[in-house]
Amino acid sequence: MDRTASKRLVLVALLCLAAVASAPAQEAVDLFNGKDLSGWNAFLIDPDVKMEDVWSVQDGILVCKGEPLGYLFTKKEFTNFKLVVEWRWAPGKEPGNNGVLLRIAGDAISFLPRCVEVQLRSGDAGDIWAFYGAKVAGDKERFREVQGHEQLGDFAGVGKIQGAEKEPGRWNRCEITFRGPDLSVVVNGEKVNEATGCDVVAGKIGLQSEGGEIHFRTVRLHPLP
Repeated sequence: MDRTASKRLVLVALLCLAAVASAPAQEAVDLFNGKDLSGWNAFLIDPDVKMEDVWSVQDGILVCKGEPLGYLFTKKEFTNFKLVVEWRWAPGKEPGNNGVLLRIAGDAISFLPRCVEVQLRSGDAGDIWAFYGAKVAGDKERFREVQGHEQLGDFAGVGKIQGAEKEPGRWNRCEITFRGPDLSVVVNGEKVNEATGCDVVAGKIGLQSEGGEIHFRTVRLHPLP
């Protein structure tokens, strides 16, 4: 290759890099708009209960009563993203169980669908679980398998590295990064878990109703390439 051709190749490469660098980043999406439940649907194990009877918006906060069992889920599907969720347990009430459901595939099988969950249960925030055939892998010392659960059958997960929750009633911030097969979880600025081997599929995002009143003030998604 002569010197002129080499220079042309270098120029083309530089132009390509410049185009990538100048490409506009995808804007963040507020999945919860602070006003209403636009963009969401719900599944509840009691078909006679309406979504609005369980989830409501009060003073810009999404309030979940925690019963009956079920989950709120987005109408849109996402694959690669960083998800920021700010939550607290209702001040003055007993904290309970909840979780953020990721890459939901299909309809509910019990009170959960096939999905990967980032646990928000008080004391266990940051644990990762995969249900109904969803795949997950991670550190062997923290990998867990449950067999024959009465409602959920066989499932697996990865226990958190450390706890970083604030006391019940105070606001927490969870940052979930899901890119390809890799999942990482940061709670209140501390990395608390990571997993790999997850199914790379587009899916809805969900917020559980699983006992205990819980509040959300931010559910913001940053799309990733």
